[in-house]
Amino acid sequence: MPLRRHRLPRFWLAVTLGSLAVAVGGVYWWERQLPRRLAESIEAGRYEDCLRYSEQLAALRWLPGPSPQEEGRCRRARALQLWQAEQWSEALVMQRQLVASASGTTADRQRLEAWEGELRQKALRLFRGGDLEGALAALAPLQKTGGGDTRSLAQELREIWNRNRLQFDRAGRLVGEQRWWEALDTLNRIDHPWWQQRSQPLRQQVEQGLARLRNEEREHDVHGQLPHTVPTDRLDALVQKRIAAGMDEWQAFQEACRELGGQVVEAGPESACQR
Repeated sequence: MPLRRHRLPRFWLAVTLGSLAVAVGGVYWWERQLPRRLAESIEAGRYEDCLRYSEQLAALRWLPGPSPQEEGRCRRARALQLWQAEQWSEALVMQRQLVASASGTTADRQRLEAWEGELRQKALRLFRGGDLEGALAALAPLQKTGGGDTRSLAQELREIWNRNRLQFDRAGRLVGEQRWWEALDTLNRIDHPWWQQRSQPLRQQVEQGLARLRNEEREHDVHGQLPHTVPTDRLDALVQKRIAAGMDEWQAFQEACRELGGQVVEAGPESACQR
């Protein structure tokens, strides 16, 4: 009996060490299998398996032996597949994970930056074409994944759009009131291509209104300059000179009127320069 008491602990120690050796050996063997299984899953397009193998491989990096080079292949292939499927947000998330990992390369970072730049350019094209909502939707994947200054860009697009819309609405009111010079000045403040195109009918009305105004003043001149009206030709010349120097139309009209000794008044529905 005393002999058996000494042998039992040794027996269990041997069993424990043997089991541990088997477990370590199994894990080591599985680590050796993972690169091949990774490659096979990529070849077959089984990206969920590939991601699982990649995570297992990363967890086993503590084992001795060479560091596998296949660790980033799965994320790289999956990110590209998602991007080609136009799943922008998921592709950016996957590519960012790759860049942040030990397997990320300079080429991976360059691809991420290229993708982000492509979405920004798409947003700007939509914005210039008059599709604000489409532009903001194109920027949404960048906002979700923290792509640079995307939030400030989206805010800038909204501000430009709203500013041009307000100028367009104001020009429409001024045209309705036949306040031609002020309407022309407001139209020239519109700097968005889509709103500029949309405002062309208003601009044509303004040009026609100014032409009628000049003709009426010339007819008055034929019968003698009215005592309360500044000379039309001199007023137009001074206005055009100031516009050529970079001044906006309404300010040019006001200053030219003052230079000729007149003041801007509301003559019916129009703004006129009178003494």
